[in-house]
Amino acid sequence: MVEGALKENALLGKTVVVTGGGTGLGKAMATYFSVLGANIVITSRKIDVLEKTAVEIENHTGNPVLSVVCDVRNMEEVERLYAKSIERFGAVDVLVNNAAGNFISPTERLSANAFSTIIDIVLKGTANCTLTFGKKWIENKQQANVLNIITTYAFTGSGYVVPSAVAKGGVLTMTRSLAAEWGHYGIRHNAIAPGPFPTKGAWDRLLPGELADKFNFKNRVPLKRVGDHQELANLAAFMISDFAAYINGEIITIDGGEWLQGAGQMNGMEAIPTEMWDEIEDTIRKNNK
Repeated sequence: MVEGALKENALLGKTVVVTGGGTGLGKAMATYFSVLGANIVITSRKIDVLEKTAVEIENHTGNPVLSVVCDVRNMEEVERLYAKSIERFGAVDVLVNNAAGNFISPTERLSANAFSTIIDIVLKGTANCTLTFGKKWIENKQQANVLNIITTYAFTGSGYVVPSAVAKGGVLTMTRSLAAEWGHYGIRHNAIAPGPFPTKGAWDRLLPGELADKFNFKNRVPLKRVGDHQELANLAAFMISDFAAYINGEIITIDGGEWLQGAGQMNGMEAIPTEMWDEIEDTIRKNNK
């Protein structure tokens, strides 16, 4: 079992808003932030899921959790999210843009609406939240920070998830751009690019049915395992904490080396058995002579 990495009360007094916070990685992060003493606001489009998660976290940590229904594509709802957060906790110190949508499909099968739906949730939704909260922070001369959850294919690209890759790539660029532009306001921007961290909802959409068994991500990771949610939560907690106060504009990868495994042209040769390497070595020596 993976343990929490930060000291007790490391986030005490901070208010953290986590979009997509009702399930999966968002829930894992929100829970650990609460363990560390933070006030938590979780948001998604499903109030029943949010309320259940809020109760679970509060019962686990004893710290307050506010659940707010919000579709990040809708600017009015995002502004309401900010207002509700301020009404309850007085200020917001951290925004974690985690809300996302994704599915696998050959790109030529996608309708224009399917493509734009992912762009609207991931890229425009992140922009809506960042601009809404950021403008208020600047207006109030408040130091704060934003943590965006992207993915490793934001910088490599990937077939079959092209709308997501395009959107996450945009979020990556926005992270670095605003880190440079808003740094003098005391507002940090960073991102985490997770590799395989299985979650029930997202992975059911990405790898439905028997596909999950046929396309085992563990085989693509040099460490031969997938990530534990607490490992991501540990990194996220550090990145939004005062311990990371001088980290700005960085994209931190946490994937067990998966993207490097795929990037190296010859990395797939790990499948070659030992006895075959003996034959290859003999052949190379003969050819050299």
